Amino acid sequence: MLTIKDLHVHYGAIHAIKGISLEVNDGEIVSLIGANGAGKTTILHTVSGLVKATSGTITYNGINLRTTPPHKIIDLGMAHVPEGRHVFSRMTVMENLRMGAYSLTDNEQIKQNIEMVFKSFPRLKERAKQIAGTLSGGEQQMLATGRALMANPKILLMDEPSMGLSPILVKEIFHIIATLHEKGITILLVEQNAKMALSISSRAYVLETGSIAMSGNAAELMEDDRVRKAYLGV
Repeated sequence: MLTIKDLHVHYGAIHAIKGISLEVNDGEIVSLIGANGAGKTTILHTVSGLVKATSGTITYNGINLRTTPPHKIIDLGMAHVPEGRHVFSRMTVMENLRMGAYSLTDNEQIKQNIEMVFKSFPRLKERAKQIAGTLSGGEQQMLATGRALMANPKILLMDEPSMGLSPILVKEIFHIIATLHEKGITILLVEQNAKMALSISSRAYVLETGSIAMSGNAAELMEDDRVRKAYLGV
């Protein structure tokens, strides 16, 4: 579904991504784990067209994403839930959701998508007319995810969905991610909470300073001593 080969990304003189290769197959949850500054967010930004790669290939169902404008990438069935939520804080919940559907022209489809989001996130329905900036952190994360779902994605890029949330809300967010996966959405997940990420993933890649240090079955990585010591605190 998504294939990255020999990807290099620079920020000026800084070599942020150093020749990584990875793949996400249809129906998987694949996690990228690693410390701050490892390059996880840069990979997602490069895949979705927000950052330009120096070299390498990124293909999605055979389509070259490096030559595809970001707004066209959404049309292909890929949506990005950014780090830090980035909801439109002065707009209502409903207006945020409608912004997520800007690429759709079928009003009936938009209506159905809103109902689907409200069914997945009942709290958003209760707060449909509320200004997004007044929502709690967990509710804003739900809104950012719901907004992405409005575009009918086949694959979701999710960047640090548990950041800044209480332990109870972290469990709720990961339950939501697992539920979306059960509905057939493929997920590429960037997450510092390595234990939670590995617990719901099919496979994972461990990043260290722009390179892939380890990769493999998520359950096996969770039992690896190096991963346990560095990322799981055990």
